[in-house]
Formats: sequence, structure tokens, C-alpha cells
Amino acid sequence: MAKTNELTVEAVVGRRQRRAMVKRATKETNIVMEVDFEESLRRVIQTSIPFLDHMLDALACHGRFGLVVTANGDIDVDPHHLVEDCGIVLGETIYQALGSLKGIERAGSFSYPMDGTLVNVAIDICGRRNLVWNISFGNFTIGTLDPNLFREFFKGLVDGMRSTVHVNCFYKDNDHHAIEATFKAFGRALKDSVRRLETDEYVSTKGVLDEN
Repeated sequence: MAKTNELTVEAVVGRRQRRAMVKRATKETNIVMEVDFEESLRRVIQTSIPFLDHMLDALACHGRFGLVVTANGDIDVDPHHLVEDCGIVLGETIYQALGSLKGIERAGSFSYPMDGTLVNVAIDICGRRNLVWNISFGNFTIGTLDPNLFREFFKGLVDGMRSTVHVNCFYKDNDHHAIEATFKAFGRALKDSVRRLETDEYVSTKGVLDEN
């Protein structure tokens, strides 16, 4: 049986190598993730939830980073645990891959149009965990998932990344497009937020950010 709340982090950081692997094992889920900000073409994602696989692939594709995910859990009970925990581990892996909040742009925002849908995601990788979620869904599933689970995914991601994220859906033609536009907008905003600066400094008038 998996140990409860076991978290293992393996990170390689520096000016040329920003990548990390995080493993998380609980009684409900077992997840291994790798993020590589220097190698964008390697994307191998297996969560046993096809729609979640598709969304994670879209996020990494538009975020221009490599992502390897192996995740399984008690989806026979409810996909909730696996979706939420994937968000937590992804956030933690991104945070560890950065190595520090120094030397990055820190903030980014992108509005992604998808057919009749427009979603904006704004990110501040600032050490403060906060999610603002202005998006709602109908009373039906997408694939096998309740779309409302994606708020739990992004809440976990925000907590793991130590970041503030605002998600605003201005209008939508269907829930699938709203979710997919959210993941793509997040990827684009993340790409801007983690862009390296020429100097190794915090983008903050305080001169420091909380990295705990």
C-alpha cells in the first residue's frame, strides 16, 4: 500500500537546466511528474483520464515546456482525487524546476480565443497562493469528468506553484472550449511568467519574494 503524503523531489536547476521530477504517493493516488523548461518537445502523459491527458498536453504545448506524467488513482471511486492531486503535483514540479523566483519575469497574462469562447488567465509567481475562478459550467460531464473538478485542479496547481492565478471566462459557446481555452491560456501566461531575465534578481520593489 502506498504511504500517505509521501513527496519526493528531484530537481536540476541553474541558468541552463531548469527541470525537476516530483513523486507523490498517497492512499488515493500515485503520481510522478517531470517538467523541463529547456526541452519542449518531450510530452508523454498518462493519467488514465483521457480528457485530462489532452488538457495537460495542451498546457505543456502552449507553455513550451516538456512534461512527462504517470498518474493513477481511485478513479473507480471518483476522479476527484486524481484530478486534484495532478494539479498539486504539477504546481510543485513547476516550482521546483524554476529553482528560484529570482531571474524570471514573474507575471504573465494571456487571453485565448477558441471558436466562440474567450478565456483570460493571469499569473503572478509571487510566493502567495491565491486562485480567482470566474468560470461556470453546465450540469453535464465532458468525457467522463465533471467539469467543475477543474477548479480543484487549478487550486492545487496554484498551491503547488506558490502563485496567484486569475481565470476569467468572458463568454463561451460550450464547456469543452471553455476548459481547453483555460489550459491553453494558462500555458501561454506561464511561458511569459517564467521567461528568464538578463540579471538574477527578484522582480519586486521589496527586493525579495517569499519562496517558502
